[in-house]
Formats: sequence, C-alpha cells, structure tokens
Amino acid sequence: MKEANDLFNNKKYKILFVCLGNICRSPSAEAVMKKLVKDAGIEDRFLIDSAGIIGYHEGEPADPRMRAHAIRRGYRLDSISRPVRTQDFYDFDLIIGMDNRNIDDLKEKAPDLVTEQKIHQMMEYSTNGLYDYVPDPYYSGAEGFELVLDLLEDACRGLLARVISSSSQDN
Repeated sequence: MKEANDLFNNKKYKILFVCLGNICRSPSAEAVMKKLVKDAGIEDRFLIDSAGIIGYHEGEPADPRMRAHAIRRGYRLDSISRPVRTQDFYDFDLIIGMDNRNIDDLKEKAPDLVTEQKIHQMMEYSTNGLYDYVPDPYYSGAEGFELVLDLLEDACRGLLARVISSSSQDN
C-alpha cells in the first residue's frame, strides 16, 4: 500500500454516509469506516461523517439499540444526527446512500450534475453481493441491527479498498 501521506495528494478524502434519519445505518457506516481507517493507520487521510435525508432526529445521538449492537463489535456511534446540507455536495468526495430511496432523495437535493456524480449506493462496494441495499433496522428486532452491521462491515472494507486503489491509479 502507498504511504499514507501520498494518498490523495496529501488531501483528506471526505466520505459522507446518508440514511433516512441518521440514527441507525449512516452513523453505523461512519463508525465502521472510521475504525477501518484507524486500524489501517490512515485515519489522518480521511474525513468521515454521516447525515440524514430528513432532519426529524436532528441533534439526537444514534438509536440506542443500534449503539448497543455496534459497541459489542467495537464500534462507537458517537455522532449526532443532522440533515444533509447543500454544502455537503461540495465538501465531500463521496456521498453514499444506504438504499435506492436515499439515492433518489440525494439526487433531488444535489445542486448540479457534477455534485450528483458523487452519489453512490453503499452496496456497490459489497464483496458478497447478497443484498442490493442496506435495510432500515428501525422497526426490526436484534437480527435487523446485526444484519446492518454485517452488510456495512463488508461494504466498508470494499469501499476502502476501492478508494485506495483509485488513489493509487490517480497518482
């Protein structure tokens, strides 16, 4: 792997994860990705955040059930819910939605075609191909929260590999 300082031409690579309310899936993706880049020793090369399509839960921490499942796997969900802002489309390199509805909503919010190109679906980065979206666990039981973490761990590993690979090709 390239030296961490060489990644992204010494600029931070910025990733925004998005789900409906920013209390289950996107804060979990944020935590999983932060742990992956930390474990790889390249956390200083990334800015990772999360947001929601709607601001219904703005200012709230992640769902306590999601936090409980995440902590068992070593993830801290310490982000505070916020809605997607127009400026996010300019500030982030990648904006990743959890399902097709998120993608449609993000495309409606994108200020122009250039920023719309930054929008991707989380499961594009999955290596197992078992699911084509990350289901919302909000109304499900424990198995729903565990499934979300399984899917995000796989997809975040694939995302990190792809980002590093594309950075190597760009330099």
